[in-house]
Amino acid sequence: MKKIALINDLSGFGKCSLTAAIPVISILGIQACPLPTAVLSAQTGFPSYYCDDYTDRMNHFTDEWQNMHESFDGIYSGYLGSAAQMHNVLYFLERFQTRDTLYLADPVMGDNGRRIRIFTQKLLDNMKELTTHADVITPNLTELCLLADVDYDTLTSHASDADYLNYIEDTARRLLPKAHTSQTIVITGIVRRLAQQSFVGNLAVTPDSRHYAETPYHGESYSGTGDLFASVIMGSLINGLTIGEAMQKAVRFLSPAIEDASRDNVPKDHGVYFERYLHLLLEP
Repeated sequence: MKKIALINDLSGFGKCSLTAAIPVISILGIQACPLPTAVLSAQTGFPSYYCDDYTDRMNHFTDEWQNMHESFDGIYSGYLGSAAQMHNVLYFLERFQTRDTLYLADPVMGDNGRRIRIFTQKLLDNMKELTTHADVITPNLTELCLLADVDYDTLTSHASDADYLNYIEDTARRLLPKAHTSQTIVITGIVRRLAQQSFVGNLAVTPDSRHYAETPYHGESYSGTGDLFASVIMGSLINGLTIGEAMQKAVRFLSPAIEDASRDNVPKDHGVYFERYLHLLLEP
């Protein structure tokens, strides 16, 4: 059975990080091997939460898995709370990343033009270094701008332009020459507001192509949807799908879950009803 190492935190509430990735990877017929970066009572968007930081224990997992002579078809890193955790991921990559290993990095640093509370220049510099080792990165627009040293407000000022996606693609292409691999950049959560309806889409940019998939926008951003999206992309690519096919699969899975959450006024910090739609990932 194929295996993916999942380097992320474990949150009791919020349907994000490992609690999102493990069921998605599993139903896609791949063994999920979690390496926790922290254990939380609830994700950090909640007003109160307990966090047990695992930074000083991450490398024990790496060393033990190396002693077990394990190997991985994929490596997926999500939210990393410090430069030290990013160094731990690099330590993991040195031991387990090969030419045949797909590495997906989700560079969690902010959203909607706002940076996460722990953001520092050191965090950004280390994330820039880490993402150069990834075959796939899944930034939102805020994170794309941070990685590419582009002003977010300037980029999104073109949101109503017909060639808005071209501006985003051009920004993404600034990162491709810096990568150590033939990298694919999947920009998530692109909101396009048209005269009659708004859409939210995801744009994949490769060295020689681009793919775009969108769905109607309900005006809410829910906890864990980015993790779920990245998990579907990761598992689908490991299973041999193209990036275009993987994106369509992710949209087909997430759209009804987001619609249900919007209809039922689910608090955004609690995440979406993805569990009832996992069966859609079994479809070709």
